[in-house]
Amino acid sequence: MPGALRPWPQNRSMTSAESAADRAYAAIRGDILNGVHAPGTMLGEAGLAAGLGVSRTPIRAALVRLQEEGWITIYPKRGALVRGLTEKDISDLADARLVLEATSIARAPRAARDTLADRLDAGIAAQQGALAAADLDRFIELTIAFHRSFVEVSGNAVILEMYDRLADRHRFLLYSHGGTLLSRSAEIIAEHRTLIQLLRDDHRGFGEALASHLGDTHGADLRPLRP
Repeated sequence: MPGALRPWPQNRSMTSAESAADRAYAAIRGDILNGVHAPGTMLGEAGLAAGLGVSRTPIRAALVRLQEEGWITIYPKRGALVRGLTEKDISDLADARLVLEATSIARAPRAARDTLADRLDAGIAAQQGALAAADLDRFIELTIAFHRSFVEVSGNAVILEMYDRLADRHRFLLYSHGGTLLSRSAEIIAEHRTLIQLLRDDHRGFGEALASHLGDTHGADLRPLRP
């Protein structure tokens, strides 16, 4: 049609840059969460760019996002320092998880708790296999899914959304305690079995057992707390 406005052509170079920045962000963030870039490590733009096969521009964009999320602190002309979790951060994370997981179980119908207990029972063998093989990646993913199911069973989408926002910090903390997880494998499996049994027998005792379990994992005494 004469005189009709036509859409701007797609800016392929900008789209490519955005895609490279997204890929760089995902890669660097993943390496921070799984401990490849440990707390206290200084990351340089040049080294990251070379390792990921991209220019410095997407690296800079990725680092800005990671700083906004609190994973790094950027020092101009020096690099980006990987941050860890403070004792207060760890305590707050454990407290939030306790509240969300225990409250969700308390509100779940009995039939839903029984069904969940059966499903989690069947998954214990996978956890044991991952620990026996020292497959930390696999065990951490199984553990995160195990605890997420306590929130999922409530059917409350808002609570589940809140819980999922803690997943990265949960994953980061588990990787930072990787050696402890492997050395405590028997105790962890026993604690998971106890939590499953309490789903069936006494969900009111679930919160206390969960507080003890999270305290052992997070290094915080949560037993006096109640959701």
